[in-house]
Amino acid sequence: MKNKFLLSVCAFVVCLSVNAQLVYYDGSLFPLFGKISEQTETRYERLPAFLKTMTRPPVWELGKNTAGLYMRFVSNSTSIGLKWTLTENRSMNHMTPTGIKGFDLYCLQNDKWEFVNSARPNSNDKKNSATIISNMTSDAKEFLLYFPLYDGVENLQVGIDSTATISQPQKQLPKTEKPVICYGTSILQGGCASRAGMAHTNILSRWFNREFINLGFSGNGQLDYEIAEIIAGHDASLIILDFMPNVNIEQIEQKMKNFYDIIRKKSPQIPILFIENPIFPHGKFDGYMQNTVVAKNEALHKVFSDLLTAGEKNIELISSAGMIGIDDEATVDGTHFTDLGFMRYAEYLYPYIQKYLKP
Repeated sequence: MKNKFLLSVCAFVVCLSVNAQLVYYDGSLFPLFGKISEQTETRYERLPAFLKTMTRPPVWELGKNTAGLYMRFVSNSTSIGLKWTLTENRSMNHMTPTGIKGFDLYCLQNDKWEFVNSARPNSNDKKNSATIISNMTSDAKEFLLYFPLYDGVENLQVGIDSTATISQPQKQLPKTEKPVICYGTSILQGGCASRAGMAHTNILSRWFNREFINLGFSGNGQLDYEIAEIIAGHDASLIILDFMPNVNIEQIEQKMKNFYDIIRKKSPQIPILFIENPIFPHGKFDGYMQNTVVAKNEALHKVFSDLLTAGEKNIELISSAGMIGIDDEATVDGTHFTDLGFMRYAEYLYPYIQKYLKP
C-alpha cells in the first residue's frame, strides 16, 4: 500500500513537471504596436533611426525606453511566461522595478481589456524570466502585453504550454487606424506608475480601444523641432501636447508656436490639445515652485491666445485644475503620479479625448 502511494505521488509530481514546462517563442513573431515609425534601429524602441544624429542625446536614449509599446497574440495555453533581456537594468528610488522594467499582461473579455498579471523583473540582472499566470482554462484568448516604461528591451520570448498554440491576434483591438499621439515629459512616459498598464496613455488606450503613441521623454519634453517633424503628417485622430513641466517661460515663448506650426503645416485638420502644467501638491508649500507653475501657465495661455487670434482652428487648451484630484494624495514625490494619480488623470482627460474620437 505504501509503495502504491509513493508511485502515485511520483506520477503526480512528474505530471506537474511536464505541465510546468513552457515552450518559448520569439517576440518578433507577433505584432508590435505603439510605435510612430517602424524604421527604428532595433525592434523594441520608439524613435526612427535617422534621428540618432539629429536629436539631443538624452532624447535619443530615452527613445530606446519602451514606454507605450505593446504586443498582441492569441493562445490557448493555461500558463504564460516571459524571458526578456533589458538594455540598462535601471533602478530609481521613486518608482517600482515592475513599472520601470517589467511587463503587464491583459486579456480581452467582451471587448474590454482585463488585467491578468505582471512579469516582475530580477533585481540584479539584465536577463529576466517570469511566469505571469498559470492554471487558466485552455480556450483561446486574446492577449495584450505592455512593455517596460523606463528601460529598453533587447529581446523577448513568450512561453506557453508545450501542448498549446500561439498565433496572431484575431481581433484588431485596440484599433490602429488614426492613433492618438501624445508628446511630453516623464509623467507622460509613465513615471511613476507601479506597472506598465497603469500609465495613463495605456489606461486610455484600453478604455477607447484605440492605439496611443507615447512620445514622453523624461525631463526632455522641451519642444525639440525634430520630434514635431515625426509627429507632423502622421495620420492621427488627435495630438496631445503635454510638455509643460519640462519647459521654462523662454522656451514657451520662443519654441511653442514653431513646434505647433511644424505639425500644423502637414496636419492641417487634426485636433491638437495643449495641457497646462499640473498644479503639483508640494507647490502649496514650495512658493518658488508654485509661482513658477503659475507664470508658465500664463505664458502658455498667451501663446495659445495668439494662435486663436491668428485664426487657428481645431485647438483646445485644457486646464490642470483638479487634474489629479484635490486631496494632494496622488503623487509619489509631490510631482510624479502614482497609480491613483494616473487613473485620475485618465478620467480627467477622457471627456476631452472622447469629443474627437469617432466610434
